[in-house]
Amino acid sequence: MSNEIFDGLKKAILEYDNEKAASLAKQVAEKKMDPVKALSSMTEAIRQVGDGFGKGELWLPDLVGAADAMQAAIPIIQKEIKRKGIKVETIGTVVAGTVFGDIHSIGKTMVCTLLAADGFTVHDLGINVTAEKFVEAVKKYRANILAMSALMTMTAPEQRKVIALLKEENLRDEVKIMIGGGAITEEFAKDIGADGYDPTAPGGVKLARELMSK
Repeated sequence: MSNEIFDGLKKAILEYDNEKAASLAKQVAEKKMDPVKALSSMTEAIRQVGDGFGKGELWLPDLVGAADAMQAAIPIIQKEIKRKGIKVETIGTVVAGTVFGDIHSIGKTMVCTLLAADGFTVHDLGINVTAEKFVEAVKKYRANILAMSALMTMTAPEQRKVIALLKEENLRDEVKIMIGGGAITEEFAKDIGADGYDPTAPGGVKLARELMSK
């Protein structure tokens, strides 16, 4: 029965079935099954989709659909892992969010999902996040990486504001900063003092790994 549910979780993500993914995740908790194995099944699925996207075999809607299904299930599984006091190995801790004034979430959600699948502990602050909330989360979670998204030109300067506040709090040297979004360029990233930029979700995961090695 356990294997059927774990396999079902994988299939739900590969088929972009949010409701099925959430339902099976609840069964994992209700039946007191191993949440780490459930997480592993979901991770395998999202990696498969990410690899397919990277090879040009799958498209952006595929990545979005798989990320949405993963997000429907992963909070339930993570809550169960925490409830059982299970320690999961992690590459590093990432705090992520879309900057203040911007309510776009698709790109940010995809990056967070792929980072989690790659072995990072990810704290997604959501959308419309103020500079103060970003800095507070960096402190609270002792983040290795801060990932910020901005899809509009008018909200991109918020990323500069966050970096300035980190400097004021003497935290800038404690965390690597990666940025992305439709309004962002490599030149802008360098100008505001970010540590890295990538225009794609899979590229963001690769960048995060590179930043962790520095």
